[in-house]
Order: sequence, then structure tokens, then C-alpha cells
Amino acid sequence: MEIHKITGIDPDNPEAVESAFAKVESRPIACCNWPDGYPYAPEVRFRMFHTGERLLVRFDVAENYTAARVTEDNGEVWTDSCVEFFLAVGDETGYYNFETTCIGRMLLGFRHTHADAVHAGPEIMASVKRHTTLPFGVPFEEREGDNHWSLTLAIPPQALFRHAITDWSGVEARVNLYKCGDKLSHPHFLSWRPIQTENPDFHRPEYFEQVTFEK
Repeated sequence: MEIHKITGIDPDNPEAVESAFAKVESRPIACCNWPDGYPYAPEVRFRMFHTGERLLVRFDVAENYTAARVTEDNGEVWTDSCVEFFLAVGDETGYYNFETTCIGRMLLGFRHTHADAVHAGPEIMASVKRHTTLPFGVPFEEREGDNHWSLTLAIPPQALFRHAITDWSGVEARVNLYKCGDKLSHPHFLSWRPIQTENPDFHRPEYFEQVTFEK
């Protein structure tokens, strides 16, 4: 998959960002890899483009159970209504995991295995712009109903803090994207590209998809 380059977009300008996303194909995060144990599957789609200076990733979610209990970055965000973007640069075994809740609380780490994470510091965390259609940072208990929300991340290449990348243009990478909610009343684990493991496990870079960032 090629991630198209659209220049001149200010990530803080909602109209410009919306116009750019309208030109980008929407893709489903719909692989329900463990249907016997976790059959619930909300509707989730994503779009991506980059400007060189920023990678913009948008998630659109329609679900029946939404919660946002985590109040700090680098907390247990995966227990809430959470969308995730994992990226490995080139053919490296190490990868970054951007995990963000419906109210914009984010975990960002670099790791080679699930257990050996190095988390980003406050300066790196602050460099990733997060825009959500729900009130940013305002926690709430689970809400049941016809819930819709969107989240957009604007990620500078410097957020890949174990690499020296200054522009997204021409970068070769492997990615997968996810939707989860480990501690919701209806836990679920969806992926963009299929994962062939016995139990839910997103930390499997062997199932990432090759992508190229347009020059």
C-alpha cells in the first residue's frame, strides 16, 4: 500500500484536514481473528496520508459500548475504547505502537517484543497532535448505545524516537492497525490485516503489511 503525500495541510486546520482525507481511500479494520471468544465487532475504518512533516491517521468508529477511564498518557489505554497504529521501519524487528483512546489518551512505545517496551517521554508525546470528536481528556464510564466517534493523529517523523527520520517522504515501513477494548463489557480485538495466533495478540510484526510513503 502506498501512503499518498498531500502537501500544504495544517494539522490544526480541521477544514483542510477534512478536505485532504476526502481524497484518501477509507479502509476497514474488520478482521475478527478470534470469533469464538470475542465475537463482538464494532465498525471501524481508517484513512492515512502524509505531508512530509506529518503522518495523519484518522479512525472512524461506530460501536455499542464506549468507555474512557484512563486519565494519563502511557497508561493502560488498551482497556478503554482504543484504536492502535503499529509501525516497523524497513525490515527491522523493532516496532512502534501508537495506542490512543476515544478521548485522546495515548501510549507510545518502541519494542522488539511485547514485554520490552521503551516508552516515549513527555516531549515526544506532546509532539503527536491528537484530535477527537469526543471532549479531549474527559473520562467517562461505559456508555451503551449507538456511539460514533473519530480520532485523528498527526505524527511527526521525530516521534519515531529510536530512529533519525526527519521526513516521511520515501520511508519504507510495515504496519497494522487495530481496535480493542479489553475491559469493556464486550471486549473485542479487531485488526486491519489478519493475525493467525491462538489468542489475541497485536504485538506480532510478522503480520504487518508493507507500505511506502510517497516521495
